[in-house]
Amino acid sequence: MIVTLAQPRGFCAGVDRAIAIVEQALSRHGAPIYVRHEVVHNRYVVDDLRRKGAVFVDQLDQVPAGATVIFSAHGVSQAVRQEALERGLHVYDATCPLVTKVHSEVARMRDQGREIVMIGHRGHPEVEGTMGQSSGGIHLVETVDDVERLVVSNPAHLAYVTQTTLSVDDAAAIVAALKARFPSILGPKKDDICYATQNRQDAVKALAACSDLVIVVGSRNSSNTNRLREVSEKMGVATYMIDNVDELDPQWLVGRSRIGLTAGASAPEVLVQAVVARLRNLGAEDVRELDGLIESVVFPLPKALAG
Repeated sequence: MIVTLAQPRGFCAGVDRAIAIVEQALSRHGAPIYVRHEVVHNRYVVDDLRRKGAVFVDQLDQVPAGATVIFSAHGVSQAVRQEALERGLHVYDATCPLVTKVHSEVARMRDQGREIVMIGHRGHPEVEGTMGQSSGGIHLVETVDDVERLVVSNPAHLAYVTQTTLSVDDAAAIVAALKARFPSILGPKKDDICYATQNRQDAVKALAACSDLVIVVGSRNSSNTNRLREVSEKMGVATYMIDNVDELDPQWLVGRSRIGLTAGASAPEVLVQAVVARLRNLGAEDVRELDGLIESVVFPLPKALAG
């Protein structure tokens, strides 16, 4: 049995930054530090930060007045920012800079008087935060069929943005449908799907091409991790998503000799290495890493926490 690791995999710059913001805030202010929503979608990371003194809440009314709160990497609506201001909360913003870019696009396009179509998954915190950048004039589509049902005020004055963690291929199909129905629709200057999502999906395609089983490490509420599973499955390869090594079923390996292993952008490498160790115990004779991009992107911490 040969185990092949995707490259790149695991943490991206936005996740590194978000975790560092929580840890730095705890170091500077002491526990508790409140975090609105899971700072990143990974159970291991959230549990680790909780042990260090982070308190995760769903709504700001769960945060004592005047306390310190961190906004998650997924971003928040303008209404949430206003509520934090009115309640006198001390805010550190861990929103991924690439999500902030999408928020800026929404603001600019609305200032131009354009209605906006957001491509994304209903209920995902990033989608809620992005749509909450405008009090109206923004529509959500999840599928090509949604595009056909879309009703807008002025078809000649439209723009679109996307969730940063979508399937690159699925998003491209929806964008094509939007352009076919609304030829004058304006897109972002640069694709909203982030570099890490693109790179990991490209890597899992290469991984699936040389594997007869692919294991994706990451939590089930992680959008980018689910997309990795889907990309591999669409290539016809048996694919399983696990939160940690305890969920690995040895029966999956029966009759399979080429095991591919990757991880979502919010899954730490320690979880990957635990799976590697387990696969070695189950008979893996060789562990190798695919050639791939070495990411060097780093996002700086907020000035108030830097240094």
